[in-house]
Amino acid sequence: MRNEDLMQENYQDEETSNTSESPESVSLADASAEKATQGSDTDLEVEDPEKAFVGITGTELYLEACRLMEVVPVSHFIQNLAKPYINLNHYGLGPKGVKAIAIALVSNATVTHLELEDNCILAEGAICIAEMLRENSSLQELNISNNHLDTAGAEAIASLLLDNMSYLHTLQLSGNNFGEQTAPYFAEALMGNYQVKELDLSHNEFYEKGGQLLGQMLASNTTLEILDLSWNHLRRQGTVALGTGLRSNSALKILNLSWNGVGNEGALALGEALKVNTVLVHLDISNNQINNEGAKKLCRGLEVNGKLKILKMANNPLTTEGATALVTSVRKNPKSMMEEINISNVLVNETFIKLLDLVCQTHPELDVIYGEVEGCIAKIPKQHPNPMKVIQNYLKEHNLRLWDFFRNIDKDGNMKIPVAAFQRAMMQQSSIPLDRVQIGELVRKLDRNRTGVVDYSHLEEQKLAQKPVEGEIEEEKKEEPSK
Repeated sequence: MRNEDLMQENYQDEETSNTSESPESVSLADASAEKATQGSDTDLEVEDPEKAFVGITGTELYLEACRLMEVVPVSHFIQNLAKPYINLNHYGLGPKGVKAIAIALVSNATVTHLELEDNCILAEGAICIAEMLRENSSLQELNISNNHLDTAGAEAIASLLLDNMSYLHTLQLSGNNFGEQTAPYFAEALMGNYQVKELDLSHNEFYEKGGQLLGQMLASNTTLEILDLSWNHLRRQGTVALGTGLRSNSALKILNLSWNGVGNEGALALGEALKVNTVLVHLDISNNQINNEGAKKLCRGLEVNGKLKILKMANNPLTTEGATALVTSVRKNPKSMMEEINISNVLVNETFIKLLDLVCQTHPELDVIYGEVEGCIAKIPKQHPNPMKVIQNYLKEHNLRLWDFFRNIDKDGNMKIPVAAFQRAMMQQSSIPLDRVQIGELVRKLDRNRTGVVDYSHLEEQKLAQKPVEGEIEEEKKEEPSK
């Protein structure tokens, strides 16, 4: 049987470890024969069930693999082998350690999310992982960032993606020394891959040529929804190519191009793409040497785009002029869906604040995150009543509960209100006297983790209370420093 062949190969490798045939040469494809011996209900079809290794479990297989690889077993892996999520980040596994894990996962049917970041698995480990994924039918999310995979590792992973042989939909490959020579592998693989929806290639060494190839990929890929290319070296030409790809792309929703030296010409290319792109909702171009002129070029697209919701442009050399152009582009666009513009480093003035207040009247869901306001240091800052206190007073006056307050805004009734919808409702209502600044403060309190959702489900058990629910508001008050 193939199970016996696998074990025999392992024993032979152990006996000849001092020759050119090392333990690492064990084929993971052969390990798939262990499917009949994992105690799994998913694959017990063997020619002679009576001869199957019924007693061998995934744990026992892993321990045997560790013995043959001469590595210490990881107890955390054993303890979680029957669970959907395993986090082995920073465990110092090395290539041999990850091979033992790969052997144990070949026919595992429970683990769907595996974290292996920072384990120095090298290209050798990546090849083992790729072989395992060709057999495994349950793993959907994989993080192998910061593992020094280099070119050979990139080729192994890209080949897997090209063949559409895995069930992965989320793949993190950040910080793996992928240079320009690896770009063709990923570009070709992603042109034909129809599984991966989220890909992280940040903190690598892709330059302008890499950007050009990935731009061509975007033009034809129909599956990828999230792409992180931050902290590379795409610069002007690479970004121009990505912009060209975005024009015809019909799938990508989130694109991170921060820290890439995009510059004004790159901003222009992205602006042109936004004129016709109808799917991108989140664009991060922070730290990209884009000045006021670049912002104005980007605005050409923002003036007509009807899909983008989040634009991150922090730490670019913008002034009030650039900030004004960005907000004005939303004002000019009746179709704008913009919810957040992050220019947190920009010093603005009172004229900008007045413009923003005006724009928020027609786009109440818009939140612009800016720096200080010019001249406010010398002036006494305007005092805004605590928004939670204002709401509390309103509830007391009308004998309402906090649950009633949220439920009245929640149109879907699922106890989770999108931040944009909550902000829009608060701006448009007239019962509770809150201005834009107070509403922004309220949103930040209610959505501390920036999830994009105001979740009030924890109040459900209190909805039948006879008195207004003041405890939740009091909690907020206690967290506020005294002024």
